[in-house]
Amino acid sequence: MKFIDVLNKTDFSKISSISEHASDLEVKSILSKEKITFEDYIILLSETAVNYLEEMARKAQMITQKFFGKTILLYAPIYLSNECDNSCIYCGFNQKVSGKRISLSVSEVIKEADFLYDRGFRHILLVSGEKKGIVSIAYLKEIVSTLHKKFESISIEIFPLEENEYKELFSVGVDGITIYQEVYDKEIYKKVHPAGPKSDYEFRLATPERAGRVGFYRINIGALLGLGEFQKEAACVGLHASYLRKKFWKSQISISFPRIQGSGANFKPINPISDKQLVQMLCALRLFLPQAGLVLSTRESGTFRDNLISLGTTQMSAESKTSPGGYLNCNQEGEQFNVSDKRSVEEVSQAIKLKGYEPVFKDWDKALTQS
Repeated sequence: MKFIDVLNKTDFSKISSISEHASDLEVKSILSKEKITFEDYIILLSETAVNYLEEMARKAQMITQKFFGKTILLYAPIYLSNECDNSCIYCGFNQKVSGKRISLSVSEVIKEADFLYDRGFRHILLVSGEKKGIVSIAYLKEIVSTLHKKFESISIEIFPLEENEYKELFSVGVDGITIYQEVYDKEIYKKVHPAGPKSDYEFRLATPERAGRVGFYRINIGALLGLGEFQKEAACVGLHASYLRKKFWKSQISISFPRIQGSGANFKPINPISDKQLVQMLCALRLFLPQAGLVLSTRESGTFRDNLISLGTTQMSAESKTSPGGYLNCNQEGEQFNVSDKRSVEEVSQAIKLKGYEPVFKDWDKALTQS
């Protein structure tokens, strides 16, 4: 069964009813359990559960330390191109948004990567808009073949590919994929993706499964917080991650919490997500999926990210630039979104240490798994 089948069979009216009628007694009972169900997870996303956020946070902290220790894995993105054939109304890469369009050559990407390597990074994420004529498989293979000699892990956050294309990239060293469905609500999805290849909801939804079948070690998903209604989107993320963990049990399934930030698209969130809701979602996911990676990007402020270090976070980006060539040229033109946490990798590392945690740049778990 594919995840689209699971999603189509899900009774969202029932999910809404469970959340709406959640009681204090139910929340307390769930917090005393060693293992919780999907229905329990829905209750932890309810308004009632907000009153127990401190208890949820303490338990999330305990579970995270049990499975991940007191470590935070650091990574950095490299933006290859901001050219795009899509018209996503929330994105700075929207083909209709005016501004400078930049695509890096292979040698320029290598120089950006060398900069990050010298800064201590060993995990990188290659990011681009959807312009297959420019960001081709051959172009990506040439980049990855070179970078694989130096970096411990290379992931991609690009447009959805066919399974055979993922096989090609996997063969030269890509070991992970980040792909956000953006919004699971199909009606909202249509409205915010009016044109371009990305308007194909089902093809995008099945992307993690195509990558999983190839054997990618890392599969990272998420919803763009601020598009769909909070409880429904959080429910879908949990359902999707749970499905992927069962189907691709050899892969590390991770969840990101990208929240809409300012960009050249000047888009305002349809359903704004508060700090408290994001914390609630993170803690509820940790209780529901104890061994899932939870990832925070520089979309969030430094203070907010620091406060979430001990609650369940396992990975953080640092010193990120969201425009092609942003590291060497200090280029701020053509950003996908505004970065909130502008601290250096040294400053982020120090903040992690002050919380009693250790910033790490090498994934020992992956090394042991593949040895």
